[in-house]
Amino acid sequence: MDNDDLPVGRVLSRREVLALFGATGVVMLAGCSTSADDPTATSAPATLSPTPTITPEAATTPTSTATAAETDSATATTEASDDAEPTESSEATPVLLACVVSPELTEGPYFVDERLLRSDIRTDPSTDTAVEGVQLDLTVRVAQVGSDGCVPLANAAVDIWQCDALGVYSDVQDPGFDTAGTMFLRGYQVTGDDGAVRFTTIYPGWYQGRAVHIHFKVRGDSPGGGSYEFTSQWFFDDALSDIVHTKEPYAQKGQRTLMNDGDSIFRDGGNQLVLDVTQTDTGYAATYDIGVQLD
Repeated sequence: MDNDDLPVGRVLSRREVLALFGATGVVMLAGCSTSADDPTATSAPATLSPTPTITPEAATTPTSTATAAETDSATATTEASDDAEPTESSEATPVLLACVVSPELTEGPYFVDERLLRSDIRTDPSTDTAVEGVQLDLTVRVAQVGSDGCVPLANAAVDIWQCDALGVYSDVQDPGFDTAGTMFLRGYQVTGDDGAVRFTTIYPGWYQGRAVHIHFKVRGDSPGGGSYEFTSQWFFDDALSDIVHTKEPYAQKGQRTLMNDGDSIFRDGGNQLVLDVTQTDTGYAATYDIGVQLD
């Protein structure tokens, strides 16, 4: 379980993002959290790979309001508009989202394509038993990047998977544990017309060789043919993780041995993938925006 992943991908510069807008057959993903820094390196576009067909009937359509982020003149962004004027064809103008480039990171060894469609991923379907931990409500907003900014992307499948409060993944045979056949803390949702999905999960625990993180994957069928897939990881503020991990059942694991800056995956761009977490009546909540360029 030491160093379960190896980093892949680079961060695109803003100039390269604009250059990609006119390209054909290219897929690029971008994300934004309010705590993320602007990228300064370059990144390769995500690689197309076969993806099961996503049916629109499976999509959920939670209400979501986009928040515009401050960017410089070289970044393709617009502010969210809730009062968009109708076009001449009487169709409403799509809500435009702000987005900046974020890096693709490794999938790691613990992804299992369960195709488990659900928003609350805390339970194991085989036992209907929920894992213990501090509740985390996570909203993911996926947008298509174009020359005028970003508009919500429908029918994108968003998978998330993570360890429990003691650092254990489900459906894995590992030297430290054998959870084959279980499916807790795994699931996917399909974006509706607003490009948003919501998950209810728990604040992750930790395990040797890694900082606190959640894995995610966005995939679907490209309108021009083929498919797209993007995989990365979210991270958490170290100070907040220290607070959460003093609670039960996290405290049973003991003090974690690795902070963000000591994680080789985090050092490959994780500072742009730190979730902006806020406290709620039930635990914590966070929202993250991802932009996809499709042709």
